[in-house]
Amino acid sequence: MSQANDWRAETREIIESLLSDGSNPDAEYIIEHHFSGQNFAKLEKAAVDCFKAGYEVTDAEELTLERGQTLLCFDAVADSALDEEQIMQQVAELLPIAEKYGIDYDGWGTYFEEAEE
Repeated sequence: MSQANDWRAETREIIESLLSDGSNPDAEYIIEHHFSGQNFAKLEKAAVDCFKAGYEVTDAEELTLERGQTLLCFDAVADSALDEEQIMQQVAELLPIAEKYGIDYDGWGTYFEEAEE
């Protein structure tokens, strides 16, 4: 299975899980695309490219992994409907940025949105 198909399957699972839990299908969601790497300069260049592509970019954070390794990460954020095609379009824009700089694209996430009553 190709990387795009992997992300499509994961995207579908995330959306289905949120909707089955009762998240509002009509809400606008904050989609956070996660990037990580060990080289700050490469991460910073990727963040600039994400910003130029129209995404809000969070400040880089340091995480210490179980084995003591330090990992740097940031999110590229966009508002979107909880729609597979819209989110996959974002993934398709962001994957090449991660590849260009040799950093990891770690998928995306969002938050539960209460259904309007």
